[in-house]
Amino acid sequence: MTTARLPIFPLNSVLFPGLVLPLNVFEQRYRAMMRHLAELPDDAPRRFGVVAIRDGFEVAHSAPGLPDGTRPEPGPATGFGPDPLAAFHTVGCVADAATLRERPDGTYEVLATGTTRFRLLSVDASGPFLTGETEELEERPGEGAGALASGVLRAFRAYQKRLAGASERTLAGRQDIPEEPSVLSYLVASAAMLDVPAKQRLLQAPDTASRLADELRLLRTETALIGKLPSLPAVDFTRRPTSPN
Repeated sequence: MTTARLPIFPLNSVLFPGLVLPLNVFEQRYRAMMRHLAELPDDAPRRFGVVAIRDGFEVAHSAPGLPDGTRPEPGPATGFGPDPLAAFHTVGCVADAATLRERPDGTYEVLATGTTRFRLLSVDASGPFLTGETEELEERPGEGAGALASGVLRAFRAYQKRLAGASERTLAGRQDIPEEPSVLSYLVASAAMLDVPAKQRLLQAPDTASRLADELRLLRTETALIGKLPSLPAVDFTRRPTSPN
């Protein structure tokens, strides 16, 4: 079992391996985390763990009625109750920060990429930001991943077609979709318009084949539902909004 202690960044979204995560970091606890990463040696990976919030708030509420400059700064576990571990989904994704740019006002612009999955074993709130003991989760192919990937690819193109209201040829020309089963499974999980619990279930699937089988069911169901709705605006699956901390 490979374990590591990582800074923990909770979000109201799920990060998947291979997907890009832009962050606008403005809270003091997360600024401290980014300063810590920026001060690491040049050859050291700037890694932190992203977990989806099960019960809590991504941005700490400020104290109402207090003038600026007198509002207390949130502590590392503010908004997550007495037991932060219980407030988070315990399977998350390691993020590798490729860009860490500090702005003149002390906030940070961060661009990170998901790398590997982990299980969160414990959370420490004694420092300026949350840290956690994590266990790396191996990605196993499972049985029949290749055949399932072909079915998911077809179902995903049909899903895109229904969402975007465009021909499949047009969609294929706009973006290439990888066929490698694990990469495809994470791309579809990230791009599909699903709620956090559904995305979290896909992230923590025991193997690639299980994730693809779940996605195939979800895509067929969602495509059928979309077909019964009025026309929807086109969706760009290659972009995702910047996440505030």
